[in-house]
Amino acid sequence: MQEQAVLVTGGSRGLGAALARKLAARGDRVVLVGRHLAPLQKVARGIHDAGGEAHVLAEDVGDKEAVHRIAGAAAALVGPIDLLVHNASTLGATPLRLLLDTECEDLERVLQVNLVGPFRLSKVIAGSMALRGRGTIVHISSDAAVVAYPRWGAYGVSKAALDHLGRILAAELGEVGVRVLSIDPGEMNTEMHALAMPDADPTTLAEPDDVAARIEQILASGDGTLGGARIEAMSTDGAA
Repeated sequence: MQEQAVLVTGGSRGLGAALARKLAARGDRVVLVGRHLAPLQKVARGIHDAGGEAHVLAEDVGDKEAVHRIAGAAAALVGPIDLLVHNASTLGATPLRLLLDTECEDLERVLQVNLVGPFRLSKVIAGSMALRGRGTIVHISSDAAVVAYPRWGAYGVSKAALDHLGRILAAELGEVGVRVLSIDPGEMNTEMHALAMPDADPTTLAEPDDVAARIEQILASGDGTLGGARIEAMSTDGAA
């Protein structure tokens, strides 16, 4: 698992940034993707200052036209991707609203970022993994994928579909050496969580750095080797 070429979407803040720092610290060559250049550059500078390698791509994973640019640039920067982390995500309109009050365009945007974007990017990158007989694709999931929370409809639908996308990809790619996992990070002290639940007590939430450390352990140890596994990162036994 050492010195891999890694692509992390949603890498400008929160779990994506924390995971990029953790993977770079173990020697991986990391490419960060996000919509805004300045926060990506800030994360990359921190990684460089700590002696790691990081590159940034200011792209929107929900944009169909960006997918080949992301994959091509990432491979040019760090080589064929060994680990693809689909972390980029959007809640949709906030404050969160009932599903029947959700605009069709808002649902469409959530699905484009949280589901269709990962599908497109995996289509472009997983072929190289299959040809090389190795690679890991990680879908960052949520408990909203398995629990029907009121007002979390668009996000929950997208994450439930993302989980099942992972199971199908695992069934199709497992025999050629590509591992596909869904990892539920749990509730974290992030800007996204604050937007969704502004009254939540931050002291009751996991810190992204701690979750990133656990995910790095999962990837390094081989937990969830069975294709399509859904892992709760911060649970005692990791079972979902």
